[in-house]
Amino acid sequence: MSNFMKSSVGKKLILSLSGLFLIVFLLVHLTANLFLLGGSESYNAATHFMDTNPIIQIMQPVLALGFLVHILWGIVIQIQNWKATPVKYNKVNRKNSSKWSSRNMIWLGLFIFGFLTIHLWNYFYIMKFQADTMLVSNEGIHDAYKLVSDLFTDANYGYIYTAVYLISFIALGLHLNHAFWSAFQTLGLSNNLWRKRLSIAGTLYAILIAVGFSIIPIFFLFI
Repeated sequence: MSNFMKSSVGKKLILSLSGLFLIVFLLVHLTANLFLLGGSESYNAATHFMDTNPIIQIMQPVLALGFLVHILWGIVIQIQNWKATPVKYNKVNRKNSSKWSSRNMIWLGLFIFGFLTIHLWNYFYIMKFQADTMLVSNEGIHDAYKLVSDLFTDANYGYIYTAVYLISFIALGLHLNHAFWSAFQTLGLSNNLWRKRLSIAGTLYAILIAVGFSIIPIFFLFI
């Protein structure tokens, strides 16, 4: 079993399973974030539930491990592919046989990782370690809604943050568009019939995630 996990197939399996786990998380995360459109009371109640729910608290380190495993295994596999594939062959042939997103998954992934770092600093770090400096409602709930709205409506940096977030969501959509069906293919669940169906499902899911998250900064900046 140990040798299998160290093999190329084993590493791709770990990458696929961690990727599918993160795909489910993104859908849950989007659902929670869309409460922002309902106003401060709605979103603050949702975040309070997330912060006090024991299952969510247990899942946080699991989620962090999922991200870490997916990022590290993705980098390792890409390095192995670079070593195994001649540069000239890669440049000439793969452009005609694969999509741009599939050829640039590593760069899209690293870009998303950079965005994730900014996102964690803007929200998670402040919510967890600077909560005392945040406004508190009459119910004793931290005003997470104000934290989000202030970021995108800031007179000096609101447009910059909005642009960064929108570009990052586009990159995330491109990454997911290939990753969705690729994960099922690695698990052996994608034959000639299902590959097309999974490809369509992956595209729809990628659009849902990219557009769904993009609505939020646009909502605060322009609406």
